[in-house]
Amino acid sequence: MIWTERQSGTSEQRPNDTRTDFQRDKARILHSAAFRRLQAKTQVMYVGMHDFPRTRLTHSLEASQIGASLVVHLSNQNPDVASQLELSEPLLESLCLAHDIGHPPFGHGGEIALNYMMRNNGGFEGNGQTFRIVTQLEAYTPQHGMNLTRRTLMGLLKYPVLASRICQQKLPADVTNFRHLRTREWLPPKALYDDDSEQLNWVLQPLSDSDKKGFQELLQQPSGNTHGKSALKSIDASIMEAADDIAYGVHDLEDAIVVGLIQRHHWEDQMLSDLRQLEAELPNFNAKELTEDLFSGSHHRRKQAIGGLVNRLLTSAKLERTAYDFECPLLQYQVQLGEAEKILLNSLKQFIFNWVIRKPEMQAQEFKGQQIVMELFEVLAVEPERLLPENTRLRYMQQKQKGENALRVISDYLSGMTDGYAAKLYQELFSVSSPKSAFQ
Repeated sequence: MIWTERQSGTSEQRPNDTRTDFQRDKARILHSAAFRRLQAKTQVMYVGMHDFPRTRLTHSLEASQIGASLVVHLSNQNPDVASQLELSEPLLESLCLAHDIGHPPFGHGGEIALNYMMRNNGGFEGNGQTFRIVTQLEAYTPQHGMNLTRRTLMGLLKYPVLASRICQQKLPADVTNFRHLRTREWLPPKALYDDDSEQLNWVLQPLSDSDKKGFQELLQQPSGNTHGKSALKSIDASIMEAADDIAYGVHDLEDAIVVGLIQRHHWEDQMLSDLRQLEAELPNFNAKELTEDLFSGSHHRRKQAIGGLVNRLLTSAKLERTAYDFECPLLQYQVQLGEAEKILLNSLKQFIFNWVIRKPEMQAQEFKGQQIVMELFEVLAVEPERLLPENTRLRYMQQKQKGENALRVISDYLSGMTDGYAAKLYQELFSVSSPKSAFQ
């Protein structure tokens, strides 16, 4: 089957291995170094700020469980279409486990830092880096990364277009001091790197020319100072994105309440009136009751409320046919939550953004991480042969000798770091303390 083919052209199946192709993909992701590093990468709250909140790793595990549950729900709801699409729990688990492995240290601060430093060399974006890791960088194979099946790679394409096609037409002016960088001006385009066009072409190879063109249509064209946006994704990527959104909107809310970043009065001032408006549209939904359960101080009541929100959102999901006339079944459907549930989820996500992510103490940590990443990149780019570790240095020299984008290797190296490792390297390079204390 063409969608279970791998880039290497061989299955590499071990003797007596009875697992399905997607179960093997899941195992490769779970056992990868890139996945393990998620345990020390920021989700919403910075690693070390508290001992309770989720990291990128626990977020990915929760998204994986929700993704598998969505497959079960959709298969029960519409068995004929689900059978035609061959929806798979291990496939969705794989996608959700892998979807964040391209995110750099220090969350979006690190992402913006790398995008700025790579501004003249293809930029940086977390989803694009995920695709790069699984197709090339992870050391499962010499050339093809994890060598995942084509369908799994297709499911990881949240934005199936190249950056050059949607990047804003004019970049902002360079800064003379990293501390003067305006982050909103350097948000990356949501796309794949042009460096990885060969891998993208391989994934899309089974599609007809008309399907390929329709799949890569833009929802928004780029302008002088605004990036364009891709319009579509496959059914698997659509389910994965829904699982990711639910995990972010609900579980990160739980974290913020437990550690005290969100107080009851914040919730009542900003959310209660909106939630009350949804009561008529959501069965058995009571905004005041939800508030009591979340903020009563009872762990049991809060946990039940969080689980109830996840269940409400998940079970509202349905398969909807796209407006495009695609030949490939994987492009014919998208997952949509119910209209009222969609409003509920968007309200939760916006609330988290306003009252957690945008808090000054959170932004201060993001700013600090952003400075660390930019300064590390700068010094490594000046003397890569001197400061890069051996394997990375060899990759850098090979790229340079071939006349290819050698700075991408430095970007790969930095983006793979955990928050703690990046901070440690920064201290080793720039701290005036003794070598011994630099490691403490």
